[in-house]
Amino acid sequence: MLSAKQLEVKRGSKTILHDINLSLVSGQITGVLGSNGAGKSTLLAALCGELTPTQGEVMFAASPLADWDNQQRAQHLAVLPQTSTLNFGFTVQQVVAMGRLPYTTGQAVDQQIIEQVLHQVDATHLAERNYLQLSGGERQRVHLARVLAQLMPASGRQVLLLDEPTSMLDPLHQHSTLQAVRAFAEQGGAVLVILHDLNLAARYCDQLLLLDQGQIVIQGSPAEVLTAQRVEQVFGLEVLVQPHPERGHPVVISR
Repeated sequence: MLSAKQLEVKRGSKTILHDINLSLVSGQITGVLGSNGAGKSTLLAALCGELTPTQGEVMFAASPLADWDNQQRAQHLAVLPQTSTLNFGFTVQQVVAMGRLPYTTGQAVDQQIIEQVLHQVDATHLAERNYLQLSGGERQRVHLARVLAQLMPASGRQVLLLDEPTSMLDPLHQHSTLQAVRAFAEQGGAVLVILHDLNLAARYCDQLLLLDQGQIVIQGSPAEVLTAQRVEQVFGLEVLVQPHPERGHPVVISR
């Protein structure tokens, strides 16, 4: 659905990303892992068109992403950056409603979608709250609801790009957030999510991409990517990797 071929990004004379090849698939979550400065956020920015690659091309539905007009792109591609800045005292419901701006579906349909996504991220009780009075974690969930609303109703040709969507969340909401992302994928969406928690990535992602110094070290299933050798190579951390006793996905334990 969304793909990058031989992608390279430079800033000045420094190469940030080199020879990146990937394809996001309908119905799957692809997780991006790597240490700080590995190029994860730069990759997301290049995939959504925020950054123009030095070499290579980003394709969406077999056409160059640059050929899509703004409204088409907004209806098929949504991005949740690492930080979302909003300095006006809108209600939570009004913030989520911003995700409906690319559409003319009418108030009744929009309201139904807003209520649905607020429920998915466990934020229904926040609907009438002032956004500026929320905690960091609550704001993060509200912005996830906004980008989910932007891609509703699901058509099977939509892509969600998320940069550390669980960074401010407590353990319960880390899981409920990724469960909402999983539900989007199960409706036919394609997802790329940047995560630092290796165990969350192992549980919720179908494919993982391990970045180091702007290059892909390995792509594959969580079991293929999250080996003790790979984790130590990229993160410098000695770990044990064992299968989850109930789910079977790898569990990474620091020594």
